[in-house]
Amino acid sequence: MASGVLRLVLGDQLSRGLSSLSDLDPDQDVVLLVEVEAEATYVRHHKKKIAFLFSAMRHFAAALREEGIAVDYVALDDPENSGSFRGELQRALARHAPARIVVTEPGEWRVREDMLQWEETFGLPVELREDSRFFCRTSDFADWAEGRKSLRMEYFYREMRRRTGFLMDAGGAPEGGRWNFDQDNRKTLPDEIAPPDVLQVKPDAVTREVLDLVEARFDDHFGDLHPFWFAVTAEEAERVFEDFVQERLPQFGDYQDALALGEATLFHSVISLYLNAGLLDPQAVCARVERAWREEDAPLNAVEGFIRQVLGWREFVRGLYWLKMPGYRQSNFFEGQRGLPAFYWTGETEMLCMAEAIGQTKTNAYAHHIQRLMVTGNFALLAGVAPGAVNEWYLVVYADAYEWVELPNVTGMALFADGGLLASKPYAASGKYIDRMSNYCKRCRYDVKQQVGDKACPFNYLYWDFIARNGERFGTNPRMALILKSFHRMQPAKVEAMRRQAEAFLENLETVEEGQWRGR
Repeated sequence: MASGVLRLVLGDQLSRGLSSLSDLDPDQDVVLLVEVEAEATYVRHHKKKIAFLFSAMRHFAAALREEGIAVDYVALDDPENSGSFRGELQRALARHAPARIVVTEPGEWRVREDMLQWEETFGLPVELREDSRFFCRTSDFADWAEGRKSLRMEYFYREMRRRTGFLMDAGGAPEGGRWNFDQDNRKTLPDEIAPPDVLQVKPDAVTREVLDLVEARFDDHFGDLHPFWFAVTAEEAERVFEDFVQERLPQFGDYQDALALGEATLFHSVISLYLNAGLLDPQAVCARVERAWREEDAPLNAVEGFIRQVLGWREFVRGLYWLKMPGYRQSNFFEGQRGLPAFYWTGETEMLCMAEAIGQTKTNAYAHHIQRLMVTGNFALLAGVAPGAVNEWYLVVYADAYEWVELPNVTGMALFADGGLLASKPYAASGKYIDRMSNYCKRCRYDVKQQVGDKACPFNYLYWDFIARNGERFGTNPRMALILKSFHRMQPAKVEAMRRQAEAFLENLETVEEGQWRGR
């Protein structure tokens, strides 16, 4: 007779406090974790991301076993591995004959749609539980969004501050008298300041075994597998995070938007992959950072900037994703049709800012938010690349990328493909922005001060070509009014010259269509 519960835990749900494990009975229940080919290859994920998740899953399984919990773990190289969730569930049901299946809701629409069919497929009850690891339930976000023509993170963030009490004074006002200290967080990095390195974790025997597996099975995927330095347990992730709090948080706010040659992480925490996989708890990290300010170990602008990213932005994009899926994937406000430039896969371009961002992404499966938004994202926006191709790239290359967080950030923020649902204006910029925030331009083959000619920075003429192509689409957007006014004051001959150069540049780009990339 069937008894007990089969509790499936996904690779981005590696939290002991997961809702599907909350009422676990060690005497009857079995926890199932599976490494499946389909999840590793539905896009050709960065090799480091696959290694990180498989190693973290194996360590999580070991920790559960140490508690006396029965764990059924299916490794990728198991000869009987079916390669899919459904196949592995079917095999596990035959092994354990449970009375029902319990799982926490996944982070991606495609997986949830599949899960909703499992009860009929397997012929036994399937309980899909809410993911309680977030501050805001998706239903609460939908209630907040109801009736709003546009969804602005700033107002959602204020509501979350009030709800949680983070950085609020006893009278219910924001600490420091301001909700947002973003204006204080836009300094360029002085030459004399050298950011501390991110704490790196040496691979143990389990991780080394996974690295060998990934090297053998996914060698044609994007990115460098070695050196591998990610944390793979909750304890290791906590050490990495605490190192950030003590060593980099005090200057994080000032330089969070800075770009610097050879500096991949600057003062950033580099914990998004641990938050998104479940190794760190967002409530705990926000509380620890707030405590650093209250104990005068970090300034308010740094602490507020960090909490805004976790409590505000991370929660906001998740809410938007579940509110607008599945149609959100098809958003294409500017009707971009171009394939992704091939140099996004190789890093081989004379544009130094792009080469740096892509090269660091290839090495680390990481780039910070300004590299993603204002360098690689900005170029794709200006060049009119198809949103689907851009989304595929971001999902492939970053260790913290899952569709719930990647799609709104790319479609809504970087590409303005949703027409302003998420962002109040397109984050399009010429080379002036990159020059202002970095030291890249001084060492680039292109001249950021030139708008036309062989040495002109491509971001300059592509920017004004973008404005010329899309000016009418901006309508009455007040944040674009000054830019359009400047454009209309330009000499027609200069505009024509920039547009011709933009056209020639784009025609000569080698591009790769969505879904066509193979092991570049």
